[in-house]
Formats: sequence, C-alpha cells, structure tokens
Amino acid sequence: MSKLRIPVNDKDQKAGDEKAKVVLVEYGDYQCPHCGAAHPLVKQLLKEYGRKILFVFRNFPLQEAHPAAMMAACSAEAAGVQKKFWEMHDLIFEHQDELDENDMTPFAGAIHLDLKKFNHDVQSRDIVQKVESDFDGGIRSGVNGTPTFFLNGSRLNSYDASYESLAGAVNDLL
Repeated sequence: MSKLRIPVNDKDQKAGDEKAKVVLVEYGDYQCPHCGAAHPLVKQLLKEYGRKILFVFRNFPLQEAHPAAMMAACSAEAAGVQKKFWEMHDLIFEHQDELDENDMTPFAGAIHLDLKKFNHDVQSRDIVQKVESDFDGGIRSGVNGTPTFFLNGSRLNSYDASYESLAGAVNDLL
C-alpha cells in the first residue's frame, strides 16, 4: 500500500477541521473527468461528516492529456492568495468543459477577485512552484493517475468512483 510521502502542511489547501481524526488528501487534475465526477462526492462527504474530516486538495495536472490543467491549478492557487481557493476550485470543476489553457480571468472575475493581482499571481514563480511541488509529492507517493486519494496517510485503493467507497473508508476510521 502506498503511503503519503509529504505530510499535510501549512502550504496545503484545506477544508474542514484541522484537528479532525480523519484526513483525506486528493491528488487531482482540474480537467480530468474522473476528478470532476469525484468533486461532488467529496463535497457531499464534507457536508455529511463536517468537523470529523479534514480534506486536502493537491494539484496533479496531467498536462499531456489535459492542456488546461496546469493553468487551472495555477488559477486555483492564485485565487487562494486572495482567500478564495475553494470558490475557484469549485467553479473550475463545475465548468470543466469551459476551461481555457491560456486564460482563466473570466472565472476570477466571476468570484470577484482583484483581477490585476490574480493575473500577476497566476504566472508568479511561487504559484508555479506550489503546483509543481504538489505534483512532485504525488509522484513520490506513487500517484500515477487522478483522482488518487489518501486517507490518514495511506492510499485509498477501495475508491471505485462511488460515494459509498469514500464514506465507507471514512466510517472505518471513525
């Protein structure tokens, strides 16, 4: 069983309770249809389990297969600089078929970001390094496709694209 090689840290994008007993980490690609299908399942899980779970999203853009994935990942991270990572994250997944590998400014405008700051940040070395660091951590953890989930540091091999597989694994830890 693969282990998460990079522990959850302050650089991660997190939702839920930092002190939760259960930590779910997803390595995802914003243009991957399987990640798009997993997105509402994770949202349902967070809604159902509330403070019992911490969710961490890490970027794993598969650029050869998904040309807009890197720009989408950088855009979500740039929105995070303005404290709107999750709004951008959700918007991107909800509009996967409208992603433009060259310009995510319309999404930034839709969530009322400072566009000048967003356009600067999305291309900044810090943001690109964050996405690349997530990707490298995924490689070190044995990630070779998306979505890949880790539950309390161990790869979740039982995920079968169903809500029941995620919720069952969480229930086993609770």
